[in-house]
Amino acid sequence: MPLTERTEEDKIECVGPYRSIQIRTATVIERDGVEISRSFHRHALQCSTKSGDTWADTDISGESAEVQGICNAVWSDTVKTAYQTAMDAQSV
Repeated sequence: MPLTERTEEDKIECVGPYRSIQIRTATVIERDGVEISRSFHRHALQCSTKSGDTWADTDISGESAEVQGICNAVWSDTVKTAYQTAMDAQSV
């Protein structure tokens, strides 16, 4: 009865006006090809990150090709500028 473990991105969502990307990763445990356990981990990505007073594009190099493709498709310069302006206004 060998146990196997695999992970899969089972949900990728693009939400909100600033196109936040939410990724749910499932860890699946199987015995003889039959699923016996499934757990989830979630993380979210924003289009820009701020260090000090400087904005930069979020590093998505560690994400899957599918997530990178979605980010590159929805994070236009307009979206990034709107997000940065909104976040700067909140920190005042």
